[in-house]
Amino acid sequence: MVRTSKLRRTATRDSYLALIREFPLASIKTDRQLKAAQEVVDRILKDGIDDDGTDMYLEALSDLVSRYEDDHHAIAASEPVAVLRHLMEANDVSQVALHRETGIAKSNISEVLSGKRSISRSQMGKLAEYFHVSASVFLGRA
Repeated sequence: MVRTSKLRRTATRDSYLALIREFPLASIKTDRQLKAAQEVVDRILKDGIDDDGTDMYLEALSDLVSRYEDDHHAIAASEPVAVLRHLMEANDVSQVALHRETGIAKSNISEVLSGKRSISRSQMGKLAEYFHVSASVFLGRA
């Protein structure tokens, strides 16, 4: 049992540090840095990596992106489901078509739109790719 816990901590640390080496966590000060950070967020969400180290890194980077956007590109906060609804309406996409094109289960799409379920990180990546938007639009704001 101790060995499994130690392996998990090591894997968490390794994935976190690998991401730090690739794109260090630092205050975002320019739109160029913002764009680079959004690309990293999008890639992580698209890859669907699901470990504690990646989750910690993604949460911290998302906080940095949100802070910069709040300070420099303030827009009304939108709930992820409202963003999804808007994108579906603007592109005239039905739930069935969205399921067919993204592979997201029809029941999951229905539950997200009805507020019974949150959009998962994996789904964020698929939706972002399909609608050609940054996955960060589905993160919401606190």
